[in-house]
Amino acid sequence: MLDFLQRIGKALMLPIATLPAAALLQRLGQDDLFDIPFMAAAGSALFDNLPLLFAIGVAVGLSKDGNGASGLAGVIAFFVLQEGTAAINENIDMGFLGGIISGITAALLYNRFHDIKLPNWLGFFGGRRFVPIITAGVMVILAGIFGFVWPPVQGFIDSIGQWIIDAGAVGVGVYGFLNRLLIPIGLHHVLNSLIWFEFGSFEGATGDLDRFFAGDPTAGIFMAGMFPMMMFGLPAACLAMIIAAKPEKRAQVSGLLGGLALTSFLTGITEPIEFSFMFISPLLYVIHALLTAASLVVAYLAGTLHGFGFSAGAIDYVLNFNLATKPLLLAGIGVIFGIIYFIVFYAMIKGLNLKTPGREDDEEEAIVHEGRDKYDTMAGEYAAAIGGYENIQSIDNCVTRLRLQMHDMDKVDENRLKRNGAKGVMKVNNTNLQIIVGTDVEFVADAMRNNQTTGAMAGAGHSVLSSPLTGSVLPLAQVADEAFSSGALGKGTAVVPEEGRLYAPEDGTVSTVFPTHHAYGITTEEGHEVLLHIGLNTVELKGEHYTPHVEQGEQVKKGQLLAAFDIKQIQDAGYDITTPVIITNADNSLEVTGPVETSIKTGDNLLTLQ
Repeated sequence: MLDFLQRIGKALMLPIATLPAAALLQRLGQDDLFDIPFMAAAGSALFDNLPLLFAIGVAVGLSKDGNGASGLAGVIAFFVLQEGTAAINENIDMGFLGGIISGITAALLYNRFHDIKLPNWLGFFGGRRFVPIITAGVMVILAGIFGFVWPPVQGFIDSIGQWIIDAGAVGVGVYGFLNRLLIPIGLHHVLNSLIWFEFGSFEGATGDLDRFFAGDPTAGIFMAGMFPMMMFGLPAACLAMIIAAKPEKRAQVSGLLGGLALTSFLTGITEPIEFSFMFISPLLYVIHALLTAASLVVAYLAGTLHGFGFSAGAIDYVLNFNLATKPLLLAGIGVIFGIIYFIVFYAMIKGLNLKTPGREDDEEEAIVHEGRDKYDTMAGEYAAAIGGYENIQSIDNCVTRLRLQMHDMDKVDENRLKRNGAKGVMKVNNTNLQIIVGTDVEFVADAMRNNQTTGAMAGAGHSVLSSPLTGSVLPLAQVADEAFSSGALGKGTAVVPEEGRLYAPEDGTVSTVFPTHHAYGITTEEGHEVLLHIGLNTVELKGEHYTPHVEQGEQVKKGQLLAAFDIKQIQDAGYDITTPVIITNADNSLEVTGPVETSIKTGDNLLTLQ
């Protein structure tokens, strides 16, 4: 659940990335700036259609491969849901949450059906073309349900939102505290989205951010207090860490932290600073969260209101100055909080002897990567520090973090990552690794993807079979069938499936489809003969509960559906559903290595052949 919520939080960043453009167009077009009505109207159009943008962005962000078909499915899902619920109850407006629900539904359906194979007479509608069709059907059902159940749900959400707004100083303080505490696990985006886009209403606009730009004179209470912390507080904390650093390291640390402080001041991107002390001293980070809460409370009590299209940095502060209430007072509050941050951080660093940047005991100096090939070098170093590219299942990134799915987390060398520029390292669970790089993370991620692809293409004599199933990995020696466990049929492993769908582990040719449809043979392009045997002794079922989706001699692509089967019916019939994956022509010279983890998803690396 945590991993899924993190993925939603990351997906939300795609539509949120449109907000700076919307805010710029809307503000610059106003009569107090350039007075260009069509520019202001263009910006307003983006704000007016935020739910649709969220439906598209979340659908693409949560899809397996980011394909545009998932975005189209998100659009269809949103329109069906919006118009369907309105036809039942014209007062229903699911807004931002409707967009997120549509995007999540579209993405899940895309991931499930994007490679579906239909009978020949319906073949045109197979694969990705099937996704919008099934999405429309599912959303009709959901629209019918939400048309009746959403009014009380919306009433409950509105009551929570209104309570938080009416709670005044307490509400903004709690939000500020939680906003910072959720950053380590990446769920602050989810909280922000509810506050910014859902709670409160003004002339059709909902959420603190949207209402602020729509001219709501009460909006901005959840954003104003962020400016003192991001523009003044954390830059002052950087100054404290620089002064507290060892004299011989102060110049080096100044270059690092000075750049982070300037980034925070101008843009409001604070994560690289926060991760520089978050794990060194959780107590200091909690105090930072409390200071953030205090900043929001003081800004609220002072009657200041301000807003941003991206974050609470100087760019948004100046751009939206004329929309703000008491902006100069807000800057004065910022100066005061800068002094407080400096005193608190310096005192705690020195008093508790915290090993902030420049105060480490290790003698190994941080490596500064420069030059044209900087990101390729960083990518290579990061890969080496986490066990090589073969230890990486997938590479993704958000604004400041590399988000990696790993095979073996024990191979991760945190110290080496930090020496090569990582601001922080988070092991979310036994496969989910996050490396905080900074605002240039996308260049590092692209370099890692390119290097991984190039390395895979260059790996002659080395190939990887992906898992044909989602489930739990079982070593071959533990399979309750001696023909498999003894290795008599070949080398490999086994998977206890959780879903009744078998996929091709690699590109190749279907060499065998057993008449009972319980087993399939694939000859890969490298010449490896792979046996996929669904269940033990299941030949006795004579094809019951199995549905083949390929024929013998057919060319298949990695990830293509081979067969469907009913796990419950097979188990109820008394059969073990364990599915061996065997290389039947593996001789003694072929080394077959299985995965370290015990759970696996379709498409994850299962067997390494070399």
